Amino acid sequence: MRIAVAGGTGTVGRHVVDVVTEQGHEPVLLTRSSGVDLVSGQGLPLEGVDVVIDVTSVMTQKADRSRAFFGAVTRNLLAAEKAAGVGHHVALSIVGIDASPYGYYAGKVLQEQLLESADVPWTVLRATQFHEFASQVLGVARIGPVNLVPVMRNEPVAAREVAGHLVDLALAPAAGRVPDLGGPREERMVDMARAYLAHTGRRGFVLPVPMPGAGGKAMRNGALVTGPGAVHGRQTYAQWLAAQPARPTG
Repeated sequence: MRIAVAGGTGTVGRHVVDVVTEQGHEPVLLTRSSGVDLVSGQGLPLEGVDVVIDVTSVMTQKADRSRAFFGAVTRNLLAAEKAAGVGHHVALSIVGIDASPYGYYAGKVLQEQLLESADVPWTVLRATQFHEFASQVLGVARIGPVNLVPVMRNEPVAAREVAGHLVDLALAPAAGRVPDLGGPREERMVDMARAYLAHTGRRGFVLPVPMPGAGGKAMRNGALVTGPGAVHGRQTYAQWLAAQPARPTG
């Protein structure tokens, strides 16, 4: 089976490509490095592709930019899929975006809306934040040696496990919105960030900060963690962190 991976060099995408290859299928990378511009639709060859897995992302917290990105990418993929006769579109979304349709999440809400009205059969998997999220948060807000991280109920999941789940869904018939995928347990973001700094030997302090507005409330009240009926990964944050490059010795 030929499986196209939109965003195949990203945090989840590279794992999706690995899983596709390991299972004996042919991955087709839809990335800038392979000559494809998903935002403009240029260089989007899908002839002979059976399934598209969309794990694209954009670095922004602005709702307008997020909606513009995910709107363009999703429309272009769907148009190319319809023209090429692709039979299944699988998209990765995020747990809790209904309760917090702001900033980056606004684009994911639009992405799901576009798929719901699409002619191409589709499947959407919502997952919680990845283990890598703690290190990403550390780079967002910093005052001198102090790293500001949001007060947040978090249920991190391994990107590799998300990738495996996405490939399983791609090999099955289109199923619409499937049960959410979360990690094995909840973690405090401040604890995750401190553990990451200690493990990697980076200097600095971590200060938890309640984020304002409805988005901050969703972070604190559990709207972004899974509920009943969800599927859960097995690798904990501590297990993932132990496998990352550690603090230099000597």
